[in-house]
Amino acid sequence: MLAVSTAWNADRWDDGRAIAEEIERLGIRCLELNFSLTPKMVDDIAAAARQLHLTFSSLHNYCPAPEGFNRFDAKPDCFSLSALDEDERKRAVELTQRTIATAKKLRARAVVLHTGRVEMEDRTRDMIRLANAGEGETLAFKELRANFVAERRKKSRNFFNQLIRSLESLVPCAEKADIRLGVENRFYYREIPDVEELKTILDRFSSPYIGYWHDVGHGYIFEQLGLTGKEEFLRLCGKRLIGMHLHNVINLDDHQAPMNGDVDMRAFKPYLNDRVLKVIEAHSKVSAPDLMKSVLFVHEVLGADDAGGRRTFLSGIPPQTQKAHRLSAPRTAAPSARGYRLRLAPRGLYLLRQDRCRRALQPDAAGRLRHLGP
Repeated sequence: MLAVSTAWNADRWDDGRAIAEEIERLGIRCLELNFSLTPKMVDDIAAAARQLHLTFSSLHNYCPAPEGFNRFDAKPDCFSLSALDEDERKRAVELTQRTIATAKKLRARAVVLHTGRVEMEDRTRDMIRLANAGEGETLAFKELRANFVAERRKKSRNFFNQLIRSLESLVPCAEKADIRLGVENRFYYREIPDVEELKTILDRFSSPYIGYWHDVGHGYIFEQLGLTGKEEFLRLCGKRLIGMHLHNVINLDDHQAPMNGDVDMRAFKPYLNDRVLKVIEAHSKVSAPDLMKSVLFVHEVLGADDAGGRRTFLSGIPPQTQKAHRLSAPRTAAPSARGYRLRLAPRGLYLLRQDRCRRALQPDAAGRLRHLGP
């Protein structure tokens, strides 16, 4: 299953219907709901989805956002599942249970979890600044990394034990709701889990309702900073993979369009199958044309195919146009998305091949792109 996260446009709208409609106009049929949505926004997106025949792959905890917060401040760690303070930890569990219930109501398949943090100063951004300044091999960088890793290891045990207590409440809840929990690898190194902690979680909980959610950008940044080996999370925990956040990285800045950046998306295909959810988690810095080109790119590179996928995305384009523009190329072929330019215009969306005549495409009433002629 391939979906697009509402993280792409949720910051632009306070109206949930507008969020759903903007994504649907691009021919995208499956959504992941991100964590900055109020209860009313979630209800409005759900109502729009019913009318537009959209589906949901997953929800990112906490969804809806907790009351009492400005929605832009309601981060997934505003209440920590690993908190030493019992009131905070129990509140995190309650809010996660609400997300699970919302996922069931929306007929989603999974909830993406941030599983807390070790309370200490985080130095991930400091390491990124040094690496981008060309100092990633200096003694100062290596000392910073070594001290950071050692401090985290020293302080992590009690926080990790609190997380296990939280999961002991959440896994039975997920089983009852028939919703899978995906423990996500994180951007900040102080956050839980690191590789060994993830292995421990998956060994402790054998239930198929909890597994690993791989964030491509986070994993790549950890590799570049020397915090993990290449694809180490996936090599050790890929057999329990539930889903994957797809986005690219430029100069250690993540959530770029999947087709643009330093990460080779082909590397992830061996870990994917029909049961693994695939979500493009691009942020608002990605343009609508680049998002659409990335949908085609992901389908060609990773072979995603589902109700919100390539077949629906292309169903309104005549076969001769698909052939002329190599849109139906075998999935093992080199990606051709880079050969296109997409331009939004009042008539619809224009797909232009740099060495061919242009074709105009416009969403029809069902949201599919239709050919308007040369």
